[in-house]
Amino acid sequence: MLSLPLASAAVPANAGRALGTLAATVTADSLYIHVPFCFHKCHYCDFYSIVDTRDRQEVYVARLISELNALWPRMEPLRTVFIGGGTPSLLRPDLWKILLTALERVGGVASIPARGGEFTVECNPETVTPELMHILASGGVNRVSIGAQSFNPAHLKTLERWHDPPNVFRAVELARTAGILRQSIDLIFGIPGQTLSDWESDLELALSAQTEHLSCYGLTYEPNTAMAARLSRGEFAAIDEEIETQMFEHTHRALARRGLFRYEVSNFARPGAECRHNLTYWRQGNWLAAGPSASGHMAGLRWKNTPRLDDYLKPVPGDFSTCVDVEYPDARCNLTELVMTSLRLAEGIDADRMLAAATQIEPAISSRLVATVESLGSRGLLAVTEGRWRLTDAGFLVANRVIIEMMEAIDPDEGA
Repeated sequence: MLSLPLASAAVPANAGRALGTLAATVTADSLYIHVPFCFHKCHYCDFYSIVDTRDRQEVYVARLISELNALWPRMEPLRTVFIGGGTPSLLRPDLWKILLTALERVGGVASIPARGGEFTVECNPETVTPELMHILASGGVNRVSIGAQSFNPAHLKTLERWHDPPNVFRAVELARTAGILRQSIDLIFGIPGQTLSDWESDLELALSAQTEHLSCYGLTYEPNTAMAARLSRGEFAAIDEEIETQMFEHTHRALARRGLFRYEVSNFARPGAECRHNLTYWRQGNWLAAGPSASGHMAGLRWKNTPRLDDYLKPVPGDFSTCVDVEYPDARCNLTELVMTSLRLAEGIDADRMLAAATQIEPAISSRLVATVESLGSRGLLAVTEGRWRLTDAGFLVANRVIIEMMEAIDPDEGA
């Protein structure tokens, strides 16, 4: 994929320069905000987060508001907002009030629920309080995503995840009491030492909270994380692949029986309760981004803000964020992105749209895609239904492998 680092010591690149390459009419009604603060760095996490010893929450919020004001001309009344981290619920209540006031001014967030939109904030169970939930609800937040990861204290210790499992249920109830009626719970399977029975118990406990959405992620050992380092030192062994497969398959079956259906590889929801913001990502929509390490997308243009708080806080012309890289619109890259994101969804890819776009780039791509789809179909990994290419249950098990084969059909050099 084309990646053009723009930052330099003399002229720092910023999101404004990237957005300036687009026509003035291109706008977005979705926004992602990254809050980098955590009280502890979980060992599996590779998202940008810091344990801030310098108490920079206040200066961060001030800088964030400056960036939001700079982005505002590209912003329609917001339909979806997602504030992730880090631990957004770690922000002080008084700073949440200031931030929500700014978001109302630039994006009309207080009326998001009335307009049928979605405003999600990620929360750690330990940092959810009645005061915080009422502040969020009054500012337009109508959905919280609660990071449980497991209800088993031993597995939480392995992950270096610090919370008391009963506080997950407390957090859900506090959100409901405040009027935040949509809740999601995050879980992780494939933890070293975890058994299938342990995972079944975690799912049952999450279901007992009666939330409308569950995210169930297989543990990955991302480079440069403490979890990967511990694995390489032999502190534990990765879970057996066959057991992890059983966990993956059990998740789909157990949740479907309870009315939560897989709509993306790792996400399950009651019909109509899918995360609308994340669907914007997977359907190649437009979204703006604010905060350190936040990534945005507008009409094929992609950029990522600097992933260092110190750099993010430095003044930048126009009040945009310094970027670490920008990817400019490119038809072949856009087609590859479409495969990477859309094929993860249960709804799959519109075959006619895909082939028409491929033919415009190079007719041979269409022929290779059709041949690849036929090959994947013969192996039971992909189905063609109602004019769409969709992963089968077997295909979801090896989704990354299927996606790579499809990407190689678009650009054979990619897999060379």
